[in-house]
Amino acid sequence: MASKLPVEYSEGSIRVLKGLEPVKQRPGMYTRTDNTLHVIQEVLDNAADESLAGHGKRIKVTLHTDGSVSIEDDGRGIPFGLHPEEKAPVIELVFTRLHAGGKFDKATGGAYSFSGGLHGVGVSVTNALAKRMEVTTWREGQVARIVFQGGDVAEKLQVRKAQEGDRRTGTSVRVWPDPKYFESSQLPMAELAHLLRSKAVLMPGVTVSLVNEKTRETQSWQYKGGLRDYLMQTLTGDPVIPLFEGEGFAQNNDNFAEGEGALWCVAFTEDGQPVRESYVNLIPTSAGGTHESGLRDGLFNAVKSFVDFHSLLPKGVKLLPEDVFARASYVLSAKVLDPQFQGQIKERLNSRDAVRLVSSFVRPALELWLNQHVEYGRTLAELAIRAAQSRQKAGQKVEKRKGSGVAVLPGKLTDCESKDIRHNEVFLVEGDSAGGSAKMGRDKESQAILPLRGKVLNTWEVERDRLFANTEIHDIAVAIGVDPHGPNDTPDLSGLRYGKICILSDADVDGSHIQVLLLTLFFRHFPKLIDTGHVFVARPPLFRVDAPARGKKPASKSYALDEGELTALLDKLRKEGVREGAWNISRFKGLGEMSAEQLWETTLNPDTRRLLPIHLGKLDFLQTESLITKLMGKGEAAARRELMELHGDAVEIDV
Repeated sequence: MASKLPVEYSEGSIRVLKGLEPVKQRPGMYTRTDNTLHVIQEVLDNAADESLAGHGKRIKVTLHTDGSVSIEDDGRGIPFGLHPEEKAPVIELVFTRLHAGGKFDKATGGAYSFSGGLHGVGVSVTNALAKRMEVTTWREGQVARIVFQGGDVAEKLQVRKAQEGDRRTGTSVRVWPDPKYFESSQLPMAELAHLLRSKAVLMPGVTVSLVNEKTRETQSWQYKGGLRDYLMQTLTGDPVIPLFEGEGFAQNNDNFAEGEGALWCVAFTEDGQPVRESYVNLIPTSAGGTHESGLRDGLFNAVKSFVDFHSLLPKGVKLLPEDVFARASYVLSAKVLDPQFQGQIKERLNSRDAVRLVSSFVRPALELWLNQHVEYGRTLAELAIRAAQSRQKAGQKVEKRKGSGVAVLPGKLTDCESKDIRHNEVFLVEGDSAGGSAKMGRDKESQAILPLRGKVLNTWEVERDRLFANTEIHDIAVAIGVDPHGPNDTPDLSGLRYGKICILSDADVDGSHIQVLLLTLFFRHFPKLIDTGHVFVARPPLFRVDAPARGKKPASKSYALDEGELTALLDKLRKEGVREGAWNISRFKGLGEMSAEQLWETTLNPDTRRLLPIHLGKLDFLQTESLITKLMGKGEAAARRELMELHGDAVEIDV
C-alpha cells in the first residue's frame, strides 16, 4: 500500500507570525491558561515594580460587574511620547510589542534596576489575550488614554492637560480577558487575595487593596512589620526558638551587583505544616529555585558550623541539609539584577548566582546569632540531630527488607554512602570518560554513577527472560534493585536502591539516541518505575559562554542547553553592554570534555541542574505503546516513514 504523499512544501508554506500573533496561536507558551490570574498578575507586577523602585505607595485592584479587572497605581506613569527609533508612542509599543519595555535597561542604571525578569513579554501578552484593554496614564501634568481590542489599537492615543481633580502621576489599566483563551474565566479569589497580601508584606508601607463590585466588599493590606508579622500570622505550629530574621544587600562587592541581596524571616517548629514562601523582585516563585537553595545552604552551613564548634554531633550521625531544613518555615524575598526564570510564568528561579548570593548573607548572620544565643543554638541543633537520626533509622529499615539474597552489585557501579532512597540518585552515564568526571564531581553521600559502554540494546522486542543476556541491561537492573516486569504486574519495589534514576548522556544526536534506548527499556520492562516518578533525564548544556567584566559585574561563565538559550544569553550580554564578539563560546562535544567541577555545577548539583521527570503526559499506556512500536519496532519501516512524512517538519536537526 502506497504511503500518503505529504502536502506540497515550498516557499509559500513558511508563515511568519507578526506582532502578537505568536501569543494568540500558542498562549500556553507565554502564560498560564487554566484561568485568567496570570495575565492580571502581569499588570499587577508592573504596578508593584513602580513601588519597588520607590515611586508608589498605593495599588488598587477592582473586579468590575462586567467581568473586567482594573489595576491602578500612583507610580510615575507610562511614557507616551514618541520612541526615538520606532517613531510610535512608547505606551503603544509597551502593550503591542513582545520584548519591549523599560526592564531591559539595566546596565545604565535604568528605570527598573530590579524587576520581575527579562522575558520582555509581560503586559503585551495580557493585551493579546484580552477582548479589550483601556490604559490611562497621568504624567508630567498631562493625561494620556489609549484603547486596544484583540491586541490592536482601537482608539488612538489621546493626550490632554491634567485638570483639577486629576491625580498627579500613575497608571490605570482595565482588562477584559477573552474567555476563548482560558479554561476558566473565573478568577481564583483565594489565590488573588494571597498574591495581593504578599505584595503588601514585601513592600512595607505600601497599601494594596481589592474592591469587588459584585459583592461590594473591600479588602486592604498594609504591613509595617513586613516579613516577621506575616510569618507569625501564618504559622500553624509554635516556634521552638525566636524567629531568625535579617537582610543583606551587596555594596562595593566584586561578586554581585550593587543592591542585590535578600530579606528573610525563618521559624523552626516541631509540629504543624511548614509555611514556605519565596519571591524574587516581588514575583512569587511557587516552585522555589536557586534563591531558596541559597537559604537552605546558608542555614545548613551555619548550624553545622555551630554543631561542630560545640561538638554536639553523636557518633555515627551525619547531618544533611534536609535535617536542618525539614522543620523550617520561612518567607524569603530576594533582589536579583537579572533574574532568569524557568518558563514565562516565573514559578522557579534558575539564576545560578542566586545560591551564592543568598547563602553569603544568611550564613554569617545565623552563625553570629547562634553564637550570641548559645541556648537557642543548642535547641536548634537538637532538632536537626533528631531529624538526622530518624532519617538514618528509616534508611536502615529499608536495607533490612532486602534480605540476604541480593545479587552482587556490578563492579563498575560507584555507589553512594547513604541508604535512604528518598535522597539517593543513580546516574546512568554514557561513556567511561564521562563516568570518570561524574565520579569525581558527584556528591558521594547521595549520588551513584553507573557508566555504560556504547549504545544500549534496543529492548522493545526482546523477551523478558532474555534481557539479562545483555551485560549492560543486567547491570542496570541489579544496580537499581528492581526486577523487570510488565504494565499489569505488581513488582516488589521494596528493593529499589535509588529514589531517582537519571539518564545522563551527551547533548548531541548520539546522546539523544541513547536516551531513547534507555527510555524504551524502562517503558517496556520497568514501567512501574515511570508510573511512580522514579525516572529522570539529566540535561547537560551544549554551550559555555565566557563573558568579560561589564560595569559592576565581574567576568562570568554561563551555560546554555541549546541554540535557543544561547541566543537569549547573547542578547542578555548585549543589553548589559558587552561588546559584540567580546565573549567566547565553547561547544561541548560530549560529557567527557567537561571537568568534574563543570559537570557538578551544570548537571549534578540539585540546586542548579535541570532534571526532567519522565511521565506519560496526556497519552495513556496503549497510545504510548503504539507510538513507540512505530519508532522502535524492527518491522515497522513503513509506519515510521509515514510518521516522518507527517511530522518531519517538526523535527530539529543537529548537524
